Amino acid sequence: MEYTITGALGSLDSIDFGAVGIKEVLQNVKTLLCTKKFSTPLDRDVGLDFNVLDMPYPKAQAGIRTEIIQALRRHEPRARIVSVKFDGDPADGRLIPRVVVEINV
Repeated sequence: MEYTITGALGSLDSIDFGAVGIKEVLQNVKTLLCTKKFSTPLDRDVGLDFNVLDMPYPKAQAGIRTEIIQALRRHEPRARIVSVKFDGDPADGRLIPRVVVEINV
């Protein structure tokens, strides 16, 4: 089964510390998408490097897509990426990733 997770910086809802199974994996993916790299104490490698967002829109999309793929492979291997697409308007400067994953629990 495929699940779609949208990640926008600051859009993380409340955290369920007792989540297990599919809910836990989806929550972890959302957390990775919404966390800036180097902002997590004790594990500075968690999250995405948002420095690519200062690039032109097509390069920023490619950079964030690469960051998402690497972060999920490293920190949440139970989620297999099906696709990474983007919402938002280039004229507005908004780049919101929409990631479709399959869960291998």
